[in-house]
Amino acid sequence: MRLLHTMIRVNNLEESLNFYCDKLGMTLLRKKDYPSGEFTLAFVGYGDEQTHTVIELTHNWGISSYEHGNAFGHLAIGVEDIYQTCADLKAKGVKVVREPGPMKHGGAVIAFIEDPNGYKIELIQLSGPRD
Repeated sequence: MRLLHTMIRVNNLEESLNFYCDKLGMTLLRKKDYPSGEFTLAFVGYGDEQTHTVIELTHNWGISSYEHGNAFGHLAIGVEDIYQTCADLKAKGVKVVREPGPMKHGGAVIAFIEDPNGYKIELIQLSGPRD
């Protein structure tokens, strides 16, 4: 077995594709409209779907806002230089909601950013402790 993708619902597909592809550097792997169901699926990631886990962005036509609830936590992305990554993302207009630094109770150096839909994305420094 292998984890294939994580699906999140997005308010504005073009805005989300801009965030994940242009700002975070992912690639749009495939996109398909489903007119009979009134939705579009777009798959993005850092590698092909055969060997990498990706994100499925689901846009339901006519819906412009979702409630996230309190069960979903965040997506996580490993980065080589968390401080430079956050500086670069800020320069692109990405909202950093937790500046880079060690976890509160010890462990990895992390930061959090937010996508246009309000989903939190944890950035984790790849070198050093990762609890």
